[in-house]
Amino acid sequence: MRQHSQYCRGLNLRPSFIFLPLAALFPLLGDPLPARDPDGQEQLSKYLDATKNQQDQLRGMTMDVDIEAALPTLSKTGKLHALRYIPKIGAITYKAITFQGDNTIKKDVIARYLEAEQGAGQKTDLAITPENYKFKYRGLFGSGDWQLHLFEVSPKRRAVGLFEGWLWLEAKTCLPVREQGVFVRNPSLFLRKVEFVRDYHIKDGVAVPVKIDSTIRTRLVGSAELSVRFSNHSRTDADEVRTEQAGHLTTNGKGH
Repeated sequence: MRQHSQYCRGLNLRPSFIFLPLAALFPLLGDPLPARDPDGQEQLSKYLDATKNQQDQLRGMTMDVDIEAALPTLSKTGKLHALRYIPKIGAITYKAITFQGDNTIKKDVIARYLEAEQGAGQKTDLAITPENYKFKYRGLFGSGDWQLHLFEVSPKRRAVGLFEGWLWLEAKTCLPVREQGVFVRNPSLFLRKVEFVRDYHIKDGVAVPVKIDSTIRTRLVGSAELSVRFSNHSRTDADEVRTEQAGHLTTNGKGH
């Protein structure tokens, strides 16, 4: 999307840089722009207000999901197409449509990712708020009408679903366009370390997810690469019915 190309170009970032430590990242960004609020408290307050409304706006939304995963050391790959539904009440649900690839990818990478995400979605105490995180304002970056506030975030406790890293906010709306970092506690013994980048697209005053890129270090099958893409965001009854009627996961590329 145009916003994301502007984001990466304006901040001089490429995918190979996404997991750099903060100290190594700052020389790539250059000096921050002059900010009216050098402590970032005004921006943080606007972000917290915006995210409260954000949660309500996302309820009832359905979207297509394409997940590609790979285990490079084992030369194994797989791809899942599914429907993701955020109900007005309850946990996020997935309905698998098709899967193509190796069963190891399906069971040990994609299935574990979905279980972790659905588990985190049932928890109400993982939001990026002052109750869960410490915030350190790092400045305003970008150019023209595409400028972003950068916060360093660190969790106040080591809990599954919390991460240490960075939060990027669009300057105009103070809505998130990127969350990136490392989970401080892994959801299962199978995982050793999970690094991620989540990107959002701001549409009609709501930050909707568009992609997640992760590098996962496992204990049994080496490093895994995971790419998640979201599309066709909608909030219609037809989509809810379509989600309920979606087929089961298969390994031959067809749902049934």
